[in-house]
Amino acid sequence: MTNVHVALSGVTKDYGAQRAVNHVDLELRAGECVALAGHNGAGKSTLIKLMLGLIHPTQGQIQLLGQDASSNTAVRMRNQIGYLPETVALYPSLTGNETLQFYARLKHQPVSDNAALLSRVGMTHAARQRVGSYSKGMRQRLALAQALLGKPKVLLFDEPTTGLDPASRLMFYEIVRELRNSGSTVLLSTHALAELDGHTDRVIVMKKGNKIADGSMSVLRHQADLPVRIQIKLNAEGATAPHLPDGWLRIDEQRFELHCAERDKVAALRSLGAITHIDDIEIHVPSLDDMYAHFLRRDDE
Repeated sequence: MTNVHVALSGVTKDYGAQRAVNHVDLELRAGECVALAGHNGAGKSTLIKLMLGLIHPTQGQIQLLGQDASSNTAVRMRNQIGYLPETVALYPSLTGNETLQFYARLKHQPVSDNAALLSRVGMTHAARQRVGSYSKGMRQRLALAQALLGKPKVLLFDEPTTGLDPASRLMFYEIVRELRNSGSTVLLSTHALAELDGHTDRVIVMKKGNKIADGSMSVLRHQADLPVRIQIKLNAEGATAPHLPDGWLRIDEQRFELHCAERDKVAALRSLGAITHIDDIEIHVPSLDDMYAHFLRRDDE
């Protein structure tokens, strides 16, 4: 358990007759970035609030940095958690500098680090402007800076790229990579699944308070077993009389396509080994959006 920063065991949260989270087990490990996916009402925000200690489980146990989350020790350790909420509410009359100074003092952190943090999120130019004049993206970047105060070991981000332009999103994922490499745990709750590819180690899919999938992209692809599309382009000589294995369909004069199971992908490529007229090969694997939709449908069946 030494490398597990957050652990939930049989966690359930009820609001009266409404069950928001249903017997969820999960672990978030050091040096890991995990995506939390699910529709509105799936239980994502409730899970984050439980990890933050803002609410308490109806059943089950939450371990935070090796301590029971409800213990006094865990409460004192919450300064080691950084949180970026979905809806950023900052005081409009304060400047960016003053806002970060406020949060630094709240977290008992030195304000001497603030200039570097503002620079890291690309907000040095607006540090003396009042927050009320900020765009949505600027407020989001300032809120990210406050989440990074104190180099927390656990970072919980709820829809973190909302309002960010493409360059700012790239900056955000660079920061996530740095945090992961330094041994921090990062949890990303987001609807923007398409932008997660290559940025997360694991994906957890929630539906109606239940965890219905949990694994790396590779593991989820094998679990979903959605078709892989392989497309080849033959040169003019090969396309005239192609000698392809069974199952390949012609798309146009030179291109051919095969749909196969994930487990048959390597065998399909090997079967092309004797063909000498291939100019190009493209492999289209199911996206995270495709797998997410599959797991939701599977859970309905």
